[in-house]
Amino acid sequence: MLQPSRWSSLLCLTVFALGCASEIPKEVAKSSDGPTAAGTTGGKATKRIIVLTNGNSPYWDACRAGVQDANTQLKLADAGLVAEMEVNDGTPQGQIDKLRQYGSQSDIAGVGVSAIDASNAAVADELRALRKKGIAVITIDSDLDREKFRDARSAFVGTDNLAGGKVLGMCAAALKPDGGEYVTFVGRTGAQNAIERIGGFGEGAGAKYTAKDSMGDDLDRTRAKDNVRNAIGNHPNLNTLVGIWSYNAPAIVDVVRELKAREKYSIVVFDAEPSTIQAMADGDVDVMVVQDPYRMGFDGVKLLKAIIENDDHTQNTLIWEFVKGMDILDTGLKVVVPNDASPVMKQSLGEKVKVLTLSDFKAWLEKYGLAGS
Repeated sequence: MLQPSRWSSLLCLTVFALGCASEIPKEVAKSSDGPTAAGTTGGKATKRIIVLTNGNSPYWDACRAGVQDANTQLKLADAGLVAEMEVNDGTPQGQIDKLRQYGSQSDIAGVGVSAIDASNAAVADELRALRKKGIAVITIDSDLDREKFRDARSAFVGTDNLAGGKVLGMCAAALKPDGGEYVTFVGRTGAQNAIERIGGFGEGAGAKYTAKDSMGDDLDRTRAKDNVRNAIGNHPNLNTLVGIWSYNAPAIVDVVRELKAREKYSIVVFDAEPSTIQAMADGDVDVMVVQDPYRMGFDGVKLLKAIIENDDHTQNTLIWEFVKGMDILDTGLKVVVPNDASPVMKQSLGEKVKVLTLSDFKAWLEKYGLAGS
């Protein structure tokens, strides 16, 4: 169990989080292949740490690299552990089935899950059941409803999504100071990260902007494009298209290209899939608010290992008290714009936010051997 931090520790940890959360540690920069299957390691029976995604997207490639590097850099084999990533089918039931499966397997030591639906009580119940069996449980990338289900996990590792949404809204306002109408596009409107990002966007964009719709696609890529077409057809005064999940950006870009309507819309999105990075280079994306899925994978495994080993020092070094006393490891974010001419470069986004040009962002990705983030 995580232990409460003393005030003096909290001050130090806050400084740590503010100064370092958005950077990948240099010692874990290069991805390497770690153990990939349960068995024996160094003469010890191997217990598994599982990171379970919400669906299948290139966004998770960087997280997978972080999980792989955790195997070697944290020397999990010496502790009789191995970390693996498993991909969900994009449904709450898929997560429920996998969590039940983990509960029936004797080699599971820890689970980090990207909760696909924040308010799904059945998912929370399965996580509680795992904890009762002595399995360490955290959420990664997308949390559960923190008011209802805090007890279902020990901590959340990921982005401050409310702040991220607000930053994206502020970027949209910098692009079109006179405001306008916008639609948000997302996989599942009930996911905690979606709820927070969409709410934050409206706050950051300000009173001159009007939300016309929030359209979910249930991780169906064809439907994601159809949503964009329908939004454009239904709202003739629309001038801002907002991608909330990583694959929504390519869907928006494809439809706007198809309609030859780029000059009418600001396109502002979360995440940087490889195709989205290329789209920005081609002039078809104005802003990317970029998370750090590599760090989610690496630090998620590091935290689970610490919980499994009752390592309170590591737990309290990683975790700092955030909103309403919840246990959160904020992995930080960056804002990426095409070049120095972007109006966003003149916008004050807060001390915790780094604004990078696309060329600088590409150099950052290359430094850490990543194709996207």
